[in-house]
Amino acid sequence: MFKSIVASLAVSLPLAWSGSALAQQWPTKPVKVVVPGAAGSGTDITARIFTDALSRKFGQPFVVDNRAGANGMIGTEYVAKQPADGYTLLFSYTTAQVVNQSLYPKTGYDGAKDFAPIVQIGSGGNFLVVPASMPVKDLKEFIAYVKAKPEDELAYGSWGNGSGGHLSMEALKQQTGVKIRHVPYKSSAAANTDLAGGVIQVAFSATASALPLIQAGKIKALAISGPNRLSTMPEIKTMTEQGVKFDLASWYGMFAPAGTPPAIVNAINAEVHRVLQLPEMRETLSKAGLSDWPVKTPEEFGATVRNDVKEWGDIVRRGNIKVD
Repeated sequence: MFKSIVASLAVSLPLAWSGSALAQQWPTKPVKVVVPGAAGSGTDITARIFTDALSRKFGQPFVVDNRAGANGMIGTEYVAKQPADGYTLLFSYTTAQVVNQSLYPKTGYDGAKDFAPIVQIGSGGNFLVVPASMPVKDLKEFIAYVKAKPEDELAYGSWGNGSGGHLSMEALKQQTGVKIRHVPYKSSAAANTDLAGGVIQVAFSATASALPLIQAGKIKALAISGPNRLSTMPEIKTMTEQGVKFDLASWYGMFAPAGTPPAIVNAINAEVHRVLQLPEMRETLSKAGLSDWPVKTPEEFGATVRNDVKEWGDIVRRGNIKVD
């Protein structure tokens, strides 16, 4: 027995020491941060804020590598297959990381199992918005208004099949029984333009794109999805507060390939949380629609990812939602 223990230690200790040494030296060269979206997208802009901070902290460039396409799957799959040495990271968002594997028959990665979660960056929801002329003032009145109409007479817009706007409305339909047709657009802004013009009657909209139209009086917000109200419009109640439970939130997050040394993961987690405490950073991200700043360990963020995979997946399965 003693000899087998010694033999086991002889194998495992060099591996442990090599991981520890790697973490202490890291980084000794530039770090690639893959964004599974196009340059100029919300994910890209937010990622660059944090890569700049990480470059200053660790003394090596953290370089954004945009790998857009396939609803975020191209960049995400790429990172899943990279070495777990801390030199390729992923800066991603909810749909790409936890929703796609329910929407598509094959993604090439498992958003929970193939990655080491590093840090969650913010949490937020989407506004449920209608034209300013619609005679409703809250979620309860909206549900009654829709039910009084012929089935599928009203149409809702989203920024595409499988998007957060699409799935949020499907969750509302599943809980309340309302019948509304889906009209997918290429962007939340395009859907909002048609909403203000009366082409469609309702949308779940990204808060950043909806705010200017709300403030101009062209559309109005009845509710916000997610667990928290938006600080810039605190009068808009959450869906849960109005009797329709929907606490799933959107977030940004950083990930590494599974097996990346915990010391590297923890070092990045600590620095991102430090930056998130800066008032100017919170102001910037609030304008992007984030309403909460959960401080989570990598393990706690991992639990969030696993829960979101299940909860969003349940919405997809109940609605028999498919994306070709």
